[in-house]
Amino acid sequence: MDRVWMLRHGAFGPVSAEKQGGTPPRFTLWGVVNVTPDSFFDGGEHFSREASLAHALKLASEGARILDIGGASSRPGAEEVPEREETGRVLPLVRELAALRKDAQESAPGRPALLPPDTLISVDTWRAGTARAALEAGADILNDISACSWDPALLEAAAEFKPGYVLMHCLPGTTPETMQDAPRYGDVVAEVLRFFERNMERLVRAGLPESHIMLDPGIGFGKTTEHNCAILAGMEKLEALGRPILLGVSNKSLFGRLLGLGVAERGEATRICTSLLAARGICHHRVHDVTSARRALTLVENFTPWKD
Repeated sequence: MDRVWMLRHGAFGPVSAEKQGGTPPRFTLWGVVNVTPDSFFDGGEHFSREASLAHALKLASEGARILDIGGASSRPGAEEVPEREETGRVLPLVRELAALRKDAQESAPGRPALLPPDTLISVDTWRAGTARAALEAGADILNDISACSWDPALLEAAAEFKPGYVLMHCLPGTTPETMQDAPRYGDVVAEVLRFFERNMERLVRAGLPESHIMLDPGIGFGKTTEHNCAILAGMEKLEALGRPILLGVSNKSLFGRLLGLGVAERGEATRICTSLLAARGICHHRVHDVTSARRALTLVENFTPWKD
C-alpha cells in the first residue's frame, strides 16, 4: 500500500492509491474555501452560498480530498467576526457538501456524482459554537489556529466529538490582531516543538485521541520572515513527534517579503515551496490552486527516490 496520511473516520492512517482520486497517492491536498468577504487571496469572490458551493465542488473535482471551509478570516491583523455570523456563513455549505457526499456514497456504482464519496470536510474555526454546529452537520475535521486557547469550550467540543483536529502553532498570548506585533523567539523551531508537545498532551488528557491530531507549524502566524524560513528549513525536527504535518504556505506574505511579489504573483513560489517540502516528506498541503499543486506533486511523486 502506498503511504499517504489521510483522515479516515476521524483517525489518520495509510490510504491506498485508489482512494486518492486526482491527488498523487503519497499526498493529500486540502482545498481552501473562504466563505468570507475579506479573504486576503480572493477578496470575497466565493462569499455567496452559490459561489462557495461551486468553488468547493471545483476544488474537489481537481483533486482536493479535503475541503477546508473558513467563515472568518484568520490572517494576521484581521478583525474578529461574531460567532453567530461565522456559523451562519459556514453551516449551509457544510450541510450541502455533507448531503452531496452522502448521495455519492449511496448511489449506484458508476453513477456520476457531484462530489467524490471519500471527500472530507474541514472547518477552519477556533470557536466552540461554530465547531459544534459544523460537526453536527457532517464536518470531519477542526482546523484550529488557537490550540483551543481562545475559546476554552472548544477543547470540550473536540473531546466530545473526537474529530480530526489540526493543532496549529500561533505565538502564545496573541490573537490575529496582535500576533505580528514584533514576535520574538529564542530558538523558534525548538519553541514550536515544545508548543506541540505541551498541547498534544493537553488534548489527549482532555479526551481527544492522539491519532486524531495533525500538526501545522503556522507559517505566517506570529512569525517574522526569518522565523518562517527557520521552521521550513527544520521541518524534519517537527516530524520527530510522529504526527502528520499540514503545510499551509499558499500565497503567503512570506513570498512577498522574500521575493517582492504581490498576492496575485505568488503562484509559482507556492508551487516551488510545496514541491520542496513534499520531496522532504510533507504529505498534506493546504492550497488555493489545487490543479497547479496536483501537477507539482505529481512530479515530486515520480522524480523523488522514495525509501519506502
